[in-house]
Formats: sequence, structure tokens, C-alpha cells
Amino acid sequence: MAIFSVLPLIVVSLFAVLSTSHAHATGLIVVTDSLHPIQAPAGARVIMLDAPARIEAELDVGLSGGASRSAAIVRRRLGEGGEALQYRIAKAYQDVVDAWSLGITAIPAVVVDQRYVIYGEANVTQAIARIEAHRQGLTQ
Repeated sequence: MAIFSVLPLIVVSLFAVLSTSHAHATGLIVVTDSLHPIQAPAGARVIMLDAPARIEAELDVGLSGGASRSAAIVRRRLGEGGEALQYRIAKAYQDVVDAWSLGITAIPAVVVDQRYVIYGEANVTQAIARIEAHRQGLTQ
């Protein structure tokens, strides 16, 4: 109910992140959610697909009463969260867009160089080793 009043802010924040973020041309991206925890190595980009829902749940805590009262509470919370909250919201949605644009179909997913993906492997080190073994096979 309250999320509809948040959507304009989310859209504005998303465009702000899109215009300032840098595309990840290479590297390691791990896509998962809070139900599929993993340990990613330092430097890996971790995309949590349920981050937008978790932020929305934070904003919706304790809402009751009419729609206008709930919307006012959410607007107040957004204001109190300031730029840090706006950034979290925008980044969470940008991450989901990035995972979608990579064609991720299952989680956890380990993506290397936006070209190789291993699905279902919670051990990132093992997933990288499988990708490297595949690459070695291609070069021989």
C-alpha cells in the first residue's frame, strides 16, 4: 500500500545511479539472495536480488491506518533516511536490473567477465575453479 507513494522517489534515485554508475566490463559478480547466503571474495560485486523487498519492508514496518497516513509515514522515513537511503534504494534496483540484463535465471549465480556463469554453486571459489577449468579447455 505505501510502496506506491515511494515509486516516484525510486525512479528518480534509479536514474541518478544509472547516470553515475560505471559498467562492470570484467570481473566477478555473484548473484544471490538472503535465503542463499554465500561468501564472496574481496573485490567481488555481490547482487542481492531481494534487497529491494527488504528495503521496502523496512519502510513498511508498523504501518497501519489509512493509506494517506501510511504514505505520510513512508515519506517521513524516506526523508529521515536522506541520501544514504535513496542510494540504497537506487543501488538495490540497479543491481536487479543488472542481474536481469546478464540473463541470470537461477541463484546463486557466479559470473566471470560477464561471459561465464555457474549456477547453484554456493562455494564461489569452486565456481571460479570450474570456470577456469572450462577456459583452460577452450585454449588447449
